[in-house]
Amino acid sequence: MPHHKPYTVALVQMAPADTPGRSIEKAAQLCSEAAAKGAKMICLPELFATPYFCQSEDHAFFSLAEPIPGPTTIALGKAAKAAGCTIVAPLFERRAAGLYHNSLAVIGPDGEINGVYRKMHIPDDPLFYEKFYFAPGDLGFKRFDTPVGPIGTLICWDQWYPEAARLTALRGSHILFYPTAIGWHPSEKAQYGVEQRDAWITIQRAHAIANGCYVAAVNRVGHEVPECGGDGLEFWGSSFLCGPMGTILAQASMNKEETVLAEVDPKLVDTTRTHWPFLRDRRIDAYGPLEKRFIDE
Repeated sequence: MPHHKPYTVALVQMAPADTPGRSIEKAAQLCSEAAAKGAKMICLPELFATPYFCQSEDHAFFSLAEPIPGPTTIALGKAAKAAGCTIVAPLFERRAAGLYHNSLAVIGPDGEINGVYRKMHIPDDPLFYEKFYFAPGDLGFKRFDTPVGPIGTLICWDQWYPEAARLTALRGSHILFYPTAIGWHPSEKAQYGVEQRDAWITIQRAHAIANGCYVAAVNRVGHEVPECGGDGLEFWGSSFLCGPMGTILAQASMNKEETVLAEVDPKLVDTTRTHWPFLRDRRIDAYGPLEKRFIDE
């Protein structure tokens, strides 16, 4: 892996504004502020431009989707170019009539779209009814070459799958970004809240260790109750960046909008992988059964 210079990453933990347009304006402003503080790589939360509409199954919400390029990528492209930074911009993609994805665009400091990633793993849990809205990604696991070096991107539910992290890291990414929208069911928080949040942090720190790379998780924040009623979801924030040994280098609060900045040193990825040679010792000749859903003896 070529050595690149250390650079500053910004994780923008935010809640949506009252309209998609205002959310995009808000995000662009937060990106500009982060770049003014030295950030060269900035990541926004999953589906940041709207409330988390997947709490219910409603065809009306398909009107929130947009093409690529579209309003989100155009506005953030201008922000990226003005600030001279790269922005990971999640959005609800309208690919064609009846075909939608939970996607992100990597926008370079020239304001142009470097590439697109479409969420590969689509959940279907209470208040996370994403299979109603999104087709699974069909672009595979991606690496994007940026001025600061190669990065990988995954989205939310992807974060629970070591296969996704591994395949993205194997493409040469020195940092994995996980734009996220995850939180508590308020009725479950007292009983399960601590262990749920801890599991979310632990699995991503494990990805960093297993792959010898940085991991950045960027969550939304706030309590969102859908128009159809109910308890809603309480997004737990906690956006964080951890290093190749899983050490948390910076972390946001659980209940405030804030931008977390931290330094990434690509040389540390090379050093860590050399001293902890997990990639060298992989038994690629023995992993064929991973392509099966389950191994029946």
